[in-house]
Amino acid sequence: MFLRHSHPVVHPDPAVTAPAAQGQGPVAAAPAAVAQAQGPVAPAPAAVAQGQGQGQGQGQAAAQAAQAQGHGPAPAPAAAAQGANANGNTPPPGVLMVDPRGAPGTRWGLAARLAQALLAAAAVAFMASTDDFRTLTAFRLLVAAESLQCLWSLALAAVDVYALLVKRSFRTPRATTIYSTGDWVTGALSFAAASGSAAMTTLINNDLLLCSENHCPTYMAATAMAFLSWFAIAPSCVINLWAAVYSVQRA
Repeated sequence: MFLRHSHPVVHPDPAVTAPAAQGQGPVAAAPAAVAQAQGPVAPAPAAVAQGQGQGQGQGQAAAQAAQAQGHGPAPAPAAAAQGANANGNTPPPGVLMVDPRGAPGTRWGLAARLAQALLAAAAVAFMASTDDFRTLTAFRLLVAAESLQCLWSLALAAVDVYALLVKRSFRTPRATTIYSTGDWVTGALSFAAASGSAAMTTLINNDLLLCSENHCPTYMAATAMAFLSWFAIAPSCVINLWAAVYSVQRA
């Protein structure tokens, strides 16, 4: 006897096969039970097409009614999510502080630092070209103050170059406080030294009439460079103080 493939056996409803167990013979399963065993029957193509047509007609009628009432069609979920993300990534106005001209990390700030360093170096060079400036305390103070000013401005100029290369700005309270304190200290020393040198130059030139025996033109040139250096650092003092106060208040 040849082997045959086995077929799955569909067990009929016990309520329907009950008469067969009593000797009446096999009875066909009920149509409902057969349909349940076979699974859902796909609708006819004509019925499906008719249902889709009715659904599209109802959707168009609803859209026309919404437009007639003044309500536009609802945006797609993807477009709505994209718009929400775009609005969420955009910073609200008035939160970020715009860097003013001359602030640390800007081109104008770098130009101001270079101007301060050059003027301070010029004052030191003019005063050091004489051989008798060490005899007066005011001139020694001028050389010391302008040397400190030149070093401070060159250091901040290097920091500004780095900030411009990496495209970053200095808005932290600690950084702005350090810049403001350093500018005010060096600016005060420069102004005091320039004022003292101007007083001594006026005394030698007008009161003692000893310019012929001293280097009065060189002293005057060094004093003028010191005042110009102070004028160059004054805007940085004001801007950095305002930035420091703003950063501390926002912290």
